[in-house]
Amino acid sequence: MKTTKSKIVAVHLLNDFSGSPLVFSQALNALKASGHPIVIHTSEGRSGFLDQVEAQKNYFPYQFYSNVIMRLMAFTYSQVFLFFQLMKYRKEDVIFYVNTLLPFGAALAAFCMKKQTIYHVHESYIKPAPLKFFLRWVASFTADTIFYVSNYLYQKEKIGKVNACVLHNVLPEGFVDRAAKNEYLPTNNGKFTVLMVCSFKEYKGVPQFVKLAERHPNLNFELVLNTSMEEVNNHFSSNKTPLNLTVFSVQKDLDSFYSRANLVVNLTDPKQCIETFGMTLLEAMSYGVPVIAPTQGGPTELVEETKNGFQIDVHDEATLDFRLSFLSLNPEFLQQLSSGARETAKRFGSDTFKNTLINVFDSCNNGVRN
Repeated sequence: MKTTKSKIVAVHLLNDFSGSPLVFSQALNALKASGHPIVIHTSEGRSGFLDQVEAQKNYFPYQFYSNVIMRLMAFTYSQVFLFFQLMKYRKEDVIFYVNTLLPFGAALAAFCMKKQTIYHVHESYIKPAPLKFFLRWVASFTADTIFYVSNYLYQKEKIGKVNACVLHNVLPEGFVDRAAKNEYLPTNNGKFTVLMVCSFKEYKGVPQFVKLAERHPNLNFELVLNTSMEEVNNHFSSNKTPLNLTVFSVQKDLDSFYSRANLVVNLTDPKQCIETFGMTLLEAMSYGVPVIAPTQGGPTELVEETKNGFQIDVHDEATLDFRLSFLSLNPEFLQQLSSGARETAKRFGSDTFKNTLINVFDSCNNGVRN
């Protein structure tokens, strides 16, 4: 009878402070607590949520480039390097846990060694299209199980006949405990603050958020971007921003931002990208902050009209402006939405996430594919 649990080789491409490595770090901590030894393979030279997981770490070279050709070259090289780096596990009892579709080198290495592979898929937005086709093709014959972070993603991106499981994202318990202590107020020091936290990508609605601030000079706006202060300064020094908008670089701790926010928005452009979950929306709701979310994708599984916020297309400026003005002038209604937000956040507790995750890994047959 087996008394020890299989080692998990966890692989993630770009470690940073975005939603994907956050959820992955939670999963790894849960698996470690259940008795699985963990070893992490990720890119070097950048801080992120995976640094907070106490596990052996191995690094491979990868750097994100804004130039598409250079990015694809760097990505391809990283996966070739990763493939050979991982071959050292061929004689070990291991299960490969691949975060997102991107680290295909890990999946191919596991396939060659006949090791079981579990994917955790967060995204549907992968470009160029041939790259996405290739990554899905690799997953179709290398994956034993695929976790999808929302029903929307499962329905849209399910890969072939691979065993699939919807595993909704949850928040770290420490984060939830701290958020529960926050007392939501419809205004803070007489200011109504609108917050958006996102990656520094055009499809995330950054230009629209700036324009929104311009149209509402009587309100306060804060934008937190998952990028360096140098990149923030380079962009906004040549692009005029309204006086009521403050832009911040990447933050390790968002507590102060959510604590003073009166409304959190997600303005992702559905013509360019459809959100698969909406982690910042869940974070905001755990603080009791009402939200405005897109009308498509994973956020619709979180946001209920007039209960915890509103679903509004970023291109519908008239409705967006009306709701923003209405909410800023109706504190009692905001308090109702705040109560609904906290109620929603409680539905996404960690117990179901942990139990589902651990059961899948514990059912693996010593990590060996049949």
